[in-house]
Amino acid sequence: MAQKQNDKILELAQEVFQSRDGLKDLLELLLNQVMGEEVTAHVGAKPHERKPAGRRGYRNGTKPRTLKTRVGELNLSVPQTRDCEPYHPSMFAKWQRSERALLVACAEMYFQGVSTRRVQEVLEEMCGTGISSMTVSRVASELDEKLSTFRDRRLSGHVYPYLMIDARYEKVRVDGHVVSQAVLVVVGFNESGRREILDWRVGDSESEETWGELFRDLKDRGLQGIQLIVSDAHQGIISAMKRHFQGVAWQRCRVHFKREMAKKVSWKAVKGLMADLKGVFFPGERRECLLRGEEMAAKWDKHYPRVSKMFREGLEDCLTVLDFPEHHRRRLNSTNMLERLMEEIKRRSGVVGVFPNRASCDRLVGAVLIETDEKWQVERRPYFNMEHLEGRKNRVTETPKTRRKKAA
Repeated sequence: MAQKQNDKILELAQEVFQSRDGLKDLLELLLNQVMGEEVTAHVGAKPHERKPAGRRGYRNGTKPRTLKTRVGELNLSVPQTRDCEPYHPSMFAKWQRSERALLVACAEMYFQGVSTRRVQEVLEEMCGTGISSMTVSRVASELDEKLSTFRDRRLSGHVYPYLMIDARYEKVRVDGHVVSQAVLVVVGFNESGRREILDWRVGDSESEETWGELFRDLKDRGLQGIQLIVSDAHQGIISAMKRHFQGVAWQRCRVHFKREMAKKVSWKAVKGLMADLKGVFFPGERRECLLRGEEMAAKWDKHYPRVSKMFREGLEDCLTVLDFPEHHRRRLNSTNMLERLMEEIKRRSGVVGVFPNRASCDRLVGAVLIETDEKWQVERRPYFNMEHLEGRKNRVTETPKTRRKKAA
């Protein structure tokens, strides 16, 4: 039988360049054959094989199912099983949560009367046809249940020495108006050094209240063991951290710091400013960094006093990472890792353009984040080797404010 299948594949492969439906027929045959191999592994026996030992179930015929692809609608025969767990073809599992969330977001725009020609094109490209409101409700309900389970899970089984937080903005229709909504994301690094998506929020802004609510929920779910938080210097974040994470060290993102300073000089001076900043951060010893920093501030005092002022006030917060293991510093001195994740969210949300409501935005962002978290959990190596952190587990890091008092 296997030989007949192979002969059929070769025959169809030759027709691909001659017939319009050759590629479609070839895909149908290949996918049906793949499902046959999968169901063999699922039940633990080949077709017509009498193998009582180790068998987990039996075949029970097939069920027709269509799959829309770029080469047309494929007619597949999905194997059915009995006396064991139902068989689910892996190819249908490729319809990931984020794609389903994107489908729901586009559909909600369509049914709420705010669709555009672009949205219609997206729906047709994704589905090949229109979708019903019943389908939208079913998929949305399924997604909401999975998102709720993920974001409500207990965190008390782990310790999270490092947190990285950031936000981006999405366009959302609220009360008939299109407004910017902040998407807040928190990533934790557990005692094994692996990354985890801990939570996210869609709020009006990056206010102390919004961040505080997010931090409060994380603590209620059992978040513990935090030694360092990495973020930009948004006032809402700083205020919320002081209130909810007292005594935790804070690393100011160096990349954000450089960007803010670059905005205060002319474009001709940016290159020189960045070169000087690189020289300040290069040493791995705090005292040397501070000495170089003062020299740089004095250099820029004459023409750009605002730059010098900002630099003197913010430099110590950018050096907090020097109190942590050298092997961790490069990945902890900025939120670059999280910004790459934000770019992926932007790529997916860009298809929608304007979300019809907050729930739709939350659904799509959450689906992307859960997919990312699943990939992180199967990475071959952890993001950090936490053995380097053992020596400072019970040590409280001094804050820049404490250091200034001692120096005085």
